Amino acid sequence: MSENRYLWKLVQCGLLLVACALLGVSCGSREQRTKTAARDGILLLGNGTEPSTLDPNIANGLSEHHVFMALFEGLVSELPDRDDGVEPAVAESWESNGRKDVWTFHLRPSAKWSNGDPVLAGDFVFSYQRLLTPKIGAEYAAMLFLLKNGEAFNQGKITDFKEVGVKALDDHTLRLELIGPTPHLPFILVHYSWWPLHPATILKFGRLDQRLSRWTQPGNIVGNGPFQLKAWHFQHSIETVKNPHYWDAAKVKLKGITFFPINNESTEERMFRDHQLHVTELVPLDKIPKYRAEQPEVYQQVPHMATYFYRINTTRPGLNNPKARQALALAVDRKSLVEKVTRGGQTPATGMVPPMGAYPGVPGLEFNPEKARQLLAEAGYPGGKGFPRFNILINTAEAHRTVAEAIQDMWKTHLGIEVGINNQEWQVYLAAQNRLDYDVCRAGWTADYPDPMTFLDLWTTSNGNNETGFASPEYDALIGKVQQCSDANARLELLKQAEAMFLREMPSIPMYWYSRTYLVSKHVRGWHPKLSDNHPYKYVEMVPEAEAP
Repeated sequence: MSENRYLWKLVQCGLLLVACALLGVSCGSREQRTKTAARDGILLLGNGTEPSTLDPNIANGLSEHHVFMALFEGLVSELPDRDDGVEPAVAESWESNGRKDVWTFHLRPSAKWSNGDPVLAGDFVFSYQRLLTPKIGAEYAAMLFLLKNGEAFNQGKITDFKEVGVKALDDHTLRLELIGPTPHLPFILVHYSWWPLHPATILKFGRLDQRLSRWTQPGNIVGNGPFQLKAWHFQHSIETVKNPHYWDAAKVKLKGITFFPINNESTEERMFRDHQLHVTELVPLDKIPKYRAEQPEVYQQVPHMATYFYRINTTRPGLNNPKARQALALAVDRKSLVEKVTRGGQTPATGMVPPMGAYPGVPGLEFNPEKARQLLAEAGYPGGKGFPRFNILINTAEAHRTVAEAIQDMWKTHLGIEVGINNQEWQVYLAAQNRLDYDVCRAGWTADYPDPMTFLDLWTTSNGNNETGFASPEYDALIGKVQQCSDANARLELLKQAEAMFLREMPSIPMYWYSRTYLVSKHVRGWHPKLSDNHPYKYVEMVPEAEAP
């Protein structure tokens, strides 16, 4: 059977199974699917969208991150029930110099890949070199610009990777040399851009600088996480099973996790009610009041370190004017948006950075239609006359369309600007965003680590996740000063200056700070509310005898 025919068979099978789920049919046994899976130790998890890849070096989305947390592991790991610390993972211990710009990690000898090979310090070096290699085009390459000469290597200014600040001192000792003091480095390392890859597997199916190859396919992929890939049914599910070679396998209670990509929130909620899922990604906006009132035991509403915003293509006519972008931002009634539209406990955003630790934020966004009209007139478009018509690009999801329609009405009412809405499937939407083939597009950013920098360095010229066309040497220099600052108070002040500059330039429009709303079956234990919304799977377990929701 050819590869194309094989993929078509998978699609046909997936469509059949999804149809069964929509009809509330178990396609076999009449026992509730969630109960059967709980008895078998399998977590059924709604995962939003189909992952674009299972390659940690080229991914940049949450749906990918959720799967990576099962298949791979970094030097450190998040805590299962708190956001204020990390715990040892592949590294059993670490220390830094007094300036916090040189860190040494000691890898545990028991850490192994899913094929039984030992996890070595050189595997991290290999992964970092691959991610920073320009030809790979990694959108998260900027995460590793913290390494000495990391940015220079990524931009081709140096070609010898030995000059980059990562060294394997021996098989189990890894040293990182950074561009400046980074006392919060352990928090940064929880992100998958810092995790290792298995060199022999990458090179078996391609070159180090090859972006796409067959190494991520079932039967080929080798990881070092608590689970390993069993099957990937395109547009239906990703199945994982417990990894017997994982160093902490004795602590892993689940026998497997199945991830379901479900773009439609109503479909996902229906699958939860029909006992097809243990955990959902979202709750439909119109169903939140009912769950909150009638089934609070399965409804979760948790503050989240994330911002919902609209990217602006700053290269497009009209949108290339900062005053016009500020006008669009000031014409959005965020309080009305979260109270009447989203209704999920979100907070109107006054800036790009959500409340976070000691960072005080800056006085910023407000709803001021009069000032918005004044700025639009100063930009050359009084009353919206002559402003080029543009579209809001969204990906397929009911909530995004509802929000877009509300903002569309606000811009027409307060600015006299006509705006369309363009809906695209997830992969197409991502591709359009990446090549700047859009006017304005909805986006969300979840903190990669608990520090304002994860929201502010996005807008530097070299950051692969910028995707707005915005480039400011002044802003780049200010972020560079933050990276070199060793004084905590002075660093916070520089961060405030950076956010204030962002709000003046407005390459993106913050709308609200997230509150995560989702559903969790009573069969699930160890799934704790967290600001990061990351849940280390080895602490999750199933309780088959629990009463189903």
